[in-house]
Amino acid sequence: MSKARIRKIAVFVDEIHTEMGKTIDPPTRRAAAVAVIENPFAGKYVEDLSDLMEIGEELGGQLGERCVAALGISPSQAESYGKAALVGENGELEHAAAILHPKMGAPLRKAVEKGAALVPSSKKRGGMGQVLDIPLGHKDAAYVRSHFDGMEVQINDAPRGNEIMVAVAVTDSGRPLPRVGGLTKDEAKGEDGLR
Repeated sequence: MSKARIRKIAVFVDEIHTEMGKTIDPPTRRAAAVAVIENPFAGKYVEDLSDLMEIGEELGGQLGERCVAALGISPSQAESYGKAALVGENGELEHAAAILHPKMGAPLRKAVEKGAALVPSSKKRGGMGQVLDIPLGHKDAAYVRSHFDGMEVQINDAPRGNEIMVAVAVTDSGRPLPRVGGLTKDEAKGEDGLR
């Protein structure tokens, strides 16, 4: 039985076809899947946050799979990923941390196949309509600079005071026109999560 009480899910796809007058072919594509869930601990201090950890585990795979499907790619074609949470005013930052950190990574990695690198994350508290930034990094090699990126999401009616917005983003490429050097995606081995 699902622990997450989901009010809504939104999926966003961002495609960049031109940048600075240059054609991006194929386009750079990023997808984000966002679940708006009830915060079971809103308005009270709770020592044991394991219910939120289990919710993170449920959502990691579910949202990751939705991103891959929205991009129309196979899991192995995913190149970057990231995660973020926006807690409504009656929650606390630790609620976002409980969802994002202990258990969300393994099912997200399964959804994108492999994922040797740490999943970049951010957390914040805010109200309805606030922008949530999802940091992005190469899924197998953190030193691939062309994939240092981010994606913004916003839902006009979320999070309400007793809710949490939980977001996962996946890309099929790095930034358009990358030229700041460093390890390239073709040079990455993906063995240690760094290179």
